[in-house]
Amino acid sequence: MPPLPRRRHPFPALLPALVPGPVLALAAVAVCLAAALSGAPAGAEAGAGVRANAGGPRYRDAHAPVDERVADLLRRMTLDEKIGQMTQIALVKLQGDCAETGGGELNERCMAAVLRDRAVGSVLSGGGSGPPVNTPRDWARMVGAVQRYAVEHSRLGVPVLYGVDAVHGHNNVLGATVLPHQIGLAATWDPELVRACAETTARAVAATGADWAFAPVSDLARDRRWGRYYETFGEDPLLAGTLAAAAVRGTENAGSTDTAGGAKNVAATVKHFAGYSEPSNGHDRVPADVSPRYLQDTLLAPYRAAVEAGAKTVMVNSGALNGVPVTASRHLLTTVLRERWGFTGVTVSDWQDVRALWTTYKVAADYPHAAALAVNAGVDMAMEPYEAGEFADALRTAVRAGLVPGRRIDEAAGRVLRLKFTLGLFERPYVDAERANTEVLGAGRELARRAAVASQVLLRNDQGVLPFGPSVRKIVVTGPHADDLAAQAGGWTVGWQGLPDGVRIPGTTVLEGIRQAAPKGTRVVHAPAPADAVAQGRDADATVVVVGERPGAEGGADSPRPELPADQRELVRSLKETGRPVVVVVLAGRPLVLGDADGTEGLLMSWLPGGEGGHAVADVLFGAAGPSGRLPVSWPRRTGNEPLYYQQLPGTNAGAESGHDVAYDFGDGLSYTAYRVESLALDAPSVPAGADVGMTVRVHDTGPRDGEMILPVYVSRPVGDVLSPSRRLVAFTKVRLKAGEARSVRLTVPSKVLAVTPGDIDGAGPPRVEPGPYVFRAGARTAALEITQGAGEGARPRGKSVRP
Repeated sequence: MPPLPRRRHPFPALLPALVPGPVLALAAVAVCLAAALSGAPAGAEAGAGVRANAGGPRYRDAHAPVDERVADLLRRMTLDEKIGQMTQIALVKLQGDCAETGGGELNERCMAAVLRDRAVGSVLSGGGSGPPVNTPRDWARMVGAVQRYAVEHSRLGVPVLYGVDAVHGHNNVLGATVLPHQIGLAATWDPELVRACAETTARAVAATGADWAFAPVSDLARDRRWGRYYETFGEDPLLAGTLAAAAVRGTENAGSTDTAGGAKNVAATVKHFAGYSEPSNGHDRVPADVSPRYLQDTLLAPYRAAVEAGAKTVMVNSGALNGVPVTASRHLLTTVLRERWGFTGVTVSDWQDVRALWTTYKVAADYPHAAALAVNAGVDMAMEPYEAGEFADALRTAVRAGLVPGRRIDEAAGRVLRLKFTLGLFERPYVDAERANTEVLGAGRELARRAAVASQVLLRNDQGVLPFGPSVRKIVVTGPHADDLAAQAGGWTVGWQGLPDGVRIPGTTVLEGIRQAAPKGTRVVHAPAPADAVAQGRDADATVVVVGERPGAEGGADSPRPELPADQRELVRSLKETGRPVVVVVLAGRPLVLGDADGTEGLLMSWLPGGEGGHAVADVLFGAAGPSGRLPVSWPRRTGNEPLYYQQLPGTNAGAESGHDVAYDFGDGLSYTAYRVESLALDAPSVPAGADVGMTVRVHDTGPRDGEMILPVYVSRPVGDVLSPSRRLVAFTKVRLKAGEARSVRLTVPSKVLAVTPGDIDGAGPPRVEPGPYVFRAGARTAALEITQGAGEGARPRGKSVRP
């Protein structure tokens, strides 16, 4: 395998130790020296970040309107200080020998070069970089030391934004609860649960002093070859957008404005805007080509939902779309994001992407022209992890050459400052590091278990093999991932590519979970060797075989053939030949073609369930919890049919597997009880275009157990001006029902969910709701609706079927 690209990452394992974090001596004379060397405008206050005179600068007044504070601070800044606010650098440049592959203790010389001399406005701990001792307290001490240096040594006392990749819990911090990855949360179809997971993550992030979480991912998962498939909320734009919006609300509402000791506020990040998940050959960051209609109606929808939920920041797609690097796309970053959607927050590039316009994409002749392209397109902050000075020099050159207007610099720097004021960083830049361990270690563990249980998708249960009953007296547990926390956690766990060797996170493996859940008198036999597993399985009441894939991230997780490895398929095939019941548990970030491993009595998709995954699997296997998860993606029957999604458009294709050929479809999943949709009634038989569609659905738990029913509502078009899929998700909810209970549920389909882009092949105008017939479906029930012309809509011909 060729070496992985250098990204957020190649740091040694951060092992726990009992070494205190550094305590930096901050010399006041350095503040004066910085002011003297900076070319500060007349009247600027040296050391304003340390103290303010009575009746001091407006930006220091916590009671002043934010816009006034921003304007006052911008007025006092030099061009270099404004550019500093537009720059984000990696933590490693502040540690050790200030090198890219560094790490270690914070180095005052490194911090002076970055935070004082360059006035850099943001620092990030990317994919595994942190303090030499990886505990919540040491994280808080480290972030606090960085923050204190910035406040006390920058001329104007401006705090930094500290960003972290907190994508499934505060996942880089050893001891923090590791939650399921987004693809598993998508299987819950539960916005409230997603919101709660985001909230507990934000509280952990805030406890360690950080204030910017690079989540949620709002891309769609439609190509299983892509290494970041598991970071998404699935293949459907409505499901993904609804859950991403819930994650934004959870993250940004977790903090408190209580200055007497409440948690810091944390900003969410909608990423990777836009179209990042559509690489043309399935490999991460390969350029994509998509139609304007597909981009507007499908790919942009989840980002928009997350932005409209109030997200304070957006991270830009590293790739290129339709021949243009998104980092240089004014159409996406300004026309769409700001002018059409009304986004007012901060737009940040991904890792080294402004530089890449020059070095990789070759759309700029040099770094100044690359900086000008990105900033003029709408990038407010460049993630330039290693060379902040080079970006600053390039942008300064671009401004002085007239390539970037000064007002655009003020706009971008002002947005960054507005975010800092909104988060309360000027009033509360620090946290109490001594409370971090208490606030992070073990926090959210019950929620993690509940989320992992809700994410379990039962796909096969032949002869009712599950849940295991009292007649099951011997259970064999085997498979390469039966006792493997790293496989449960996936990528982005302590390290970038996953849990480093020798490091253990808090949690329970599937083997441990089964042992703890097994009733008295049931013998659990662990047989890690395949031959032993087969021998033991011959007289077992059931064999649980835990299969899947190894952790990875980004390009390192790309998989040209996303299928179960041959040795695992052979293990399952051999176990099937024993004639005894076999239950396959899959730990993976994407559906894997099972081949010979399919057709077992039981099949449970567990995704990447995190530290509590072992308990979650055992809860389902023994019936302590009923499986309620449903597939948020399509599961292929064979390898090679990529991309794959249930909204495939109709065509004249007739070849084998050319349609939506799947083993298990989007929305599939079994329960230990039974549900029925008894009726579907629309509020009215017709509505004008632009009106929402209301409906009542009556559902019934007809089985022997209480359960949680996921209720999706789909729409189809009998006829339309542009192609439409055979079904499209337009509403969903989760209904908790007692055994035998029937209940009526109200659902509303917003009119914008029905809108499509009209026109010819080049269609890129505003989406509209087409008048005509629509058919809604819930379960086996359908209801017809006629949408009529809305006010101001011109009549469009709609012919009836005629004979030739």
